[in-house]
Amino acid sequence: MAPQRNVFAWRPRIPGVVEVFHAHFTEYAYPMHVHEAWTLLIVDDGAVRYDLDRHEHGTPHDTVSLLPPHVPHNGSPATEHGFRKRVLYLDLSRLDESFIGPAVDAPDLRDPVLRLRVGQLHTALTHPGDELEAESRLTLVGERLRAHLRPRLVAEAPRRDSVLARRLRELLDERLVEGIALDEAARIVQAHPAHLVRAFSSAYGIAPHQYLTSRRVDRARRLLLDGRPPGDVAAATGFYDQSHLTRHFKRLVGVSPGRYRSSSR
Repeated sequence: MAPQRNVFAWRPRIPGVVEVFHAHFTEYAYPMHVHEAWTLLIVDDGAVRYDLDRHEHGTPHDTVSLLPPHVPHNGSPATEHGFRKRVLYLDLSRLDESFIGPAVDAPDLRDPVLRLRVGQLHTALTHPGDELEAESRLTLVGERLRAHLRPRLVAEAPRRDSVLARRLRELLDERLVEGIALDEAARIVQAHPAHLVRAFSSAYGIAPHQYLTSRRVDRARRLLLDGRPPGDVAAATGFYDQSHLTRHFKRLVGVSPGRYRSSSR
């Protein structure tokens, strides 16, 4: 089998995310190197072995690995078939330097919930226009990482806060088309982003990004029934483009915007 070196990398519009990196390698081995950012790694196929601080580690399929900045590490396939991985590089605004020591001691985290959330975050990051979802998921991922690294510093589960949830709902309604970043919303209502997401989800049974998307789809339905073409509707309801509208519209309504429009009498 010929060696595989397939990579796909981009910089999303998410504060704190330096780079997203997806790769499939069969024979390539990374030499010792360092990053100035945190390396949050999941492996979808195969496994990686690596050395960190002169100790050997590995990344089986159900593991989330968090490699700290400025600490040398390498990496190579642990099987003859190589590995497929997805990586997020996060700056110190997401995890500060006080977490470096705990991460050096225990970089591989066996946590199915964290593994699922990191995968969901990568999915959100691949779709332009889903920045609020990506920010919300990244906030909860960061909270869970801190719980692993410094469990005693994690606060108790946030209480139900209907006033805070209502203020965020009002913001989402006001910014239905242009949208709002999670960090900006948190500053406006003076709450921690993770607490804000949890308070909203607890109060309404739906995450903030799901609420915003469903409101946009609801408005899109009205405009489509007025006879407006899907491309115009996408722009008028806050979607990144027509394909972004179509993906969410089909998921919530069951048919494409075009079919929905043509069904109007």
